[in-house]
Amino acid sequence: MSYINVRGVEHYYEWIKQPSETQKPVMVFIHGWAGSARYWQTTAQALSLNFDCLLYDMRGFGRSKGKPTTIEASEAIESSQSIQEEAKAIQKLNYELEEYAEDFAALLDKLQLAKVYINAHSMGASIATLFLNRYPQRVEKAILTCSGVFEYDEKAFTAFHKFGGYVVKFRPKWLSKIPFVDQIFMARFLRRPIPASERQAFLEDFLVADYEAALGTIFTSVSKYQAEVMPGEFEKLTVSALLISGEYDQIIPADLGRKAASFSNQVKLVVMKDTAHFPMLEDAETYLKVVQEFLN
Repeated sequence: MSYINVRGVEHYYEWIKQPSETQKPVMVFIHGWAGSARYWQTTAQALSLNFDCLLYDMRGFGRSKGKPTTIEASEAIESSQSIQEEAKAIQKLNYELEEYAEDFAALLDKLQLAKVYINAHSMGASIATLFLNRYPQRVEKAILTCSGVFEYDEKAFTAFHKFGGYVVKFRPKWLSKIPFVDQIFMARFLRRPIPASERQAFLEDFLVADYEAALGTIFTSVSKYQAEVMPGEFEKLTVSALLISGEYDQIIPADLGRKAASFSNQVKLVVMKDTAHFPMLEDAETYLKVVQEFLN
């Protein structure tokens, strides 16, 4: 297991590569809310013939820490001026999606990756969109899986935040040991069945997600601010992007993907039939075909 310190926080990352005589471009995978890089592994394996695939767990999710330790911050303050500046940035860390975009930029810096391809999912796709407009020179092309533009509805958003708070608070670790709970938990996310190991992995990631990160990103990703800012972010895109929606996605319906794509001629929209929120797992063959056609 590999870890790298990004803005004072230990982030888990891994490479999926195949031997090659020539240098291959890098594709970085960004997961969604309460998930981890684990559910991207089969997709990365399939694409590793043409790309060196980098997977990582975002701050507070999967195997990454949720916040910098007191020791790390104090050591930074006592060091050089550049590290002192980094320490100030660490102290400002919050759960706004823009901060996660800056985490991603810092990760690329640490790994000395100047320009990459991005494949991002759900909340990760919103973070990727923000990154594309802040650092367009660092991205060749982007794949935004299950993304879209929400319209603000105060009553619906308030109810979602209240329900989400309960869900995040009640996460006993023993839940993953109960038979068939993974099927029940994933039912709303799926149209087609996926392997039991994938369902179990997502349930386990949800149960171990840092409380503050999980709750904080619920409030920032589904908010009046994001509903107002994301149409403009799609409109500003200068990087070529593929937006893949699941036909039966209940989390981010395909209509929201259509709306997002309507803001930019840089976005190609594909609605995958008979899939929901995890098209890359529900119909891997079609997903890979669509992605490879876009990349070629």
